[in-house]
Amino acid sequence: MNLLKYIFFIMAFILMPSASFAAGIPPAPTIGGIRIEFFLFGLTLLGVALFHHQTFWVALSGLATIILYKLFFISGYPFALHFFGTNSLIDQLISKEMRQGEWGIILNLLSLLVGFAVLAKIFEESGVPDILPKYLPDDWKGPFLLLVFVFIMSAFLDNIAAAMIGGTIALVVFKHKVHIGFIAAIVAASNAGGAGSVVGDTTTTMMWIDGVSALNVFHAYIAAGVALIIVAWFAAHQQDKYQRIIADAKPDARVDWARLGVVVLILVGAILSNVYYDMPALGVWAALLIGAIFIKIPWGEVPASFKGALFLICLVTSASFMPVETLPDASWMTAFILGFVSAVFDNIPLTKLCLDQGHFDWGMLAYAVGFGGSMIWFGSSAGVAITNEFPEARNVVLWIKKGWYIPLAYIIGFLALLLILGWQPASNKQHLEPAQNCKAENCPVALKAQTAGIVQRAVTP
Repeated sequence: MNLLKYIFFIMAFILMPSASFAAGIPPAPTIGGIRIEFFLFGLTLLGVALFHHQTFWVALSGLATIILYKLFFISGYPFALHFFGTNSLIDQLISKEMRQGEWGIILNLLSLLVGFAVLAKIFEESGVPDILPKYLPDDWKGPFLLLVFVFIMSAFLDNIAAAMIGGTIALVVFKHKVHIGFIAAIVAASNAGGAGSVVGDTTTTMMWIDGVSALNVFHAYIAAGVALIIVAWFAAHQQDKYQRIIADAKPDARVDWARLGVVVLILVGAILSNVYYDMPALGVWAALLIGAIFIKIPWGEVPASFKGALFLICLVTSASFMPVETLPDASWMTAFILGFVSAVFDNIPLTKLCLDQGHFDWGMLAYAVGFGGSMIWFGSSAGVAITNEFPEARNVVLWIKKGWYIPLAYIIGFLALLLILGWQPASNKQHLEPAQNCKAENCPVALKAQTAGIVQRAVTP
């Protein structure tokens, strides 16, 4: 639909006549007490849901419109600070805060989505998916175990990689006939598996970097485990009726150990660069360049996945412009609601706000913002990545209709955690206390906390 490509110009035209009056408009215009930016973002999400064949153009148009609105109606909006953050102590003193720019998150996410698309192709060419039918049951228990496998992988890998590998296996073992509900279940399993691990999801890694102990996130697996069983049960039967798993492996199937070694190298690189540099994409691409010495890298996957990756970048960037400076008081109900919000609103800024506010049960929050994004295909980076392999899943109505059990699993999993352990919030900023036990020169969290204290003392009279 060519008209969608010009939505940006139409929306810009609507905004333009009022641009000259921007100086006379309050700094934060609202409708019914709600900031205009939220309406623009809501229209963008609605457009993505309705025009699922033109999602990229809708997302790009929405982002451009939000930027234009900020430019014309919010006087002096700090675009440079928003994208590049504060780079010096002087800047931090002037702005009275330490702020990371969005550029790092955007670059890392874009590189990961494209890099893991190449990883999935290498894994497919390794021959491992071809021999898996030899070890998986040939009834509904086969797809059930596949989802459990994705869950376990995501605990040690990034959830994007786990979803991509799971999707690649599904394509082979189900003869390219994968039910949309099962595609949604793969995303749900990967998000559930990453919820209780500080290396399994971007949001839990953010908590870890900010000083939250890995043990304070681990109990998310109570909720995630319950949710996995529910999702896997319904999705496995759904897929088994739609297309039964291949009963036998191909007679000539064999493992290409060189390609499998490169896959392992990429995953190890992602984990190490995530731990030491907070940028897993760096390790992914370094491993790809090293792997090119030993195998032929399928670079053709880069342009094929780039457009889908840009779609998510547009949504993440649009979400970052939303004026969500505060959240309701921390409680289990707030965490529960944030799970639904994360299905349409990027969970990275939500997690950042929760860390700044404190008083949250970090395991419960990790489950909520992690698994909650599975309810809609663009609610998590894993969902966006896997729909590059399965474009038919880019339909919000079908995703919700066929994966109806995902919201049900979210609710039951959340209640199970609440009933078993209850609400266990950390006291205000308590998640930073472990940093005090290590030396600043050896502990980036402690250094961050100390620097924050210096800035706070400098700006406080």
